[in-house]
Amino acid sequence: MPVAWTRHLRPLGVVYDCMDELSAFKFAPPELVEREAELFRRADLVFTGGQSLYEAKRGKHPHVYAFPSGIDREHFGRARGVTNDPEDQAGIPHPRLGFFGVVDERFDLGLLDALARERPDWHFVIIGPVVKIDPAELPRGANVHYLGGKSYKELPEYLAGWDVATLLFARNEHTRYISPTKTPEYLAAGKPVVSTSIRDVVRPYGEMGVVRIADDAPAFVAAAEELMQAGDDPDWLARVDALLAQNTWDRTWARMSELIEGVAARRLAARAGSGALAARAKASKAGSFAAAGD
Repeated sequence: MPVAWTRHLRPLGVVYDCMDELSAFKFAPPELVEREAELFRRADLVFTGGQSLYEAKRGKHPHVYAFPSGIDREHFGRARGVTNDPEDQAGIPHPRLGFFGVVDERFDLGLLDALARERPDWHFVIIGPVVKIDPAELPRGANVHYLGGKSYKELPEYLAGWDVATLLFARNEHTRYISPTKTPEYLAAGKPVVSTSIRDVVRPYGEMGVVRIADDAPAFVAAAEELMQAGDDPDWLARVDALLAQNTWDRTWARMSELIEGVAARRLAARAGSGALAARAKASKAGSFAAAGD
C-alpha cells in the first residue's frame, strides 16, 4: 500500500518482497491489487515467501524468485533440551497438542472443535493473539486452552512441553498461498507435526514424510495417535535436520544479496554510461560553439 509514497524516489533497484496474498485477507483495501500491479511495474526483483506464492506471481514479472522462510534452528532447537514447563502450561495434562500463531480467518475453528470433542482426554494448547474474528466464536471446552500471545523468546519453552505440534489451518482463499514458518520451527524443536493440506506444507514436508497431513478430525486423530505411539524416531530426526540444513538464513541472504547487487551493478554501469555519453555530447556541443565563434 505505501508504494504511492515512494514514486518520487530514484533508487538503484526496487525489490518487492511478497510474503502473502494480502488481497485475499479479510478487510483488505480494494486498491491493494492495483497498488501491487504498480509495484510489479516498478520492481527489478520480486521475492516470494513460498513456492505457491511464486507460482501465482511468476507470470506477472520476469524476475521472480522463491525464498521460503528460513528459521533460527538454534533458537527453536533449544526445545529439545528444555525440561521445565512455563507456569501457565505446567498444569495442563498430557497428551498435549499445540499450535502457536495468530488465530484469525486462516485458523480452522471447526477442526479444533471437532478434535476437542472427539478426544476429550487430549488437551489442545493454543498460543497467539485472536485477530479479526470474534473471540466468542472460539471453541470452548475443558480440554482447550488459550494461553494468549507469547514472546519469540518464550516459544521453545512451550514447544518443549507438547506431544504433537499442529498446523490447524483452514483450506480457503485466505490460506491458498501461505507458507507457514511454524512448520520448520516445529521441526527444529524436534516435535512430530500434523498439518492440514496446505500446499507449501505438503510440498516438501508431507511428500518427504517429515510431516503428517490430515484434513478432518478422524484422520487428524489417527495421525497424531500414531505419532505419539511411535515415540522418538532417530531416523526421522536425522531427516528433519538434513532438510532444515538446506534452508538457512545465511544461504537465503547470500542468494538474495547476489541478486540485489547484480541489479545495482547494472544500474550503476548504465548511469555511468549515460553520464559519459552526456559528457561527450556536451564536449562536442562546446566544440561546435567554439568553431562557430572562430
